[in-house]
Amino acid sequence: MMEPREPKYQWGQRVKAALDLFNDGTYPKKPADDLLVAAENCGEIVQIGTHTESGLPIYLVEFSERQVVGCLEEEILPVEAG
Repeated sequence: MMEPREPKYQWGQRVKAALDLFNDGTYPKKPADDLLVAAENCGEIVQIGTHTESGLPIYLVEFSERQVVGCLEEEILPVEAG
């Protein structure tokens, strides 16, 4: 196990999908490779965890009601206030 990396983003922060997010097989009740969130869709970080083996932060982002997706830092971008 690697040393956990400090998260770049914070809980409650508004973010947007940097690219189309597809089901990698871990999202329940959706076919593998199904589009979960289109690029540029906005959401809010509702929880931050750590991938056990890599030590990378995993962000649970609520993109819409009942649509919470686990994202890596390179899959999201901050939404500028204003």
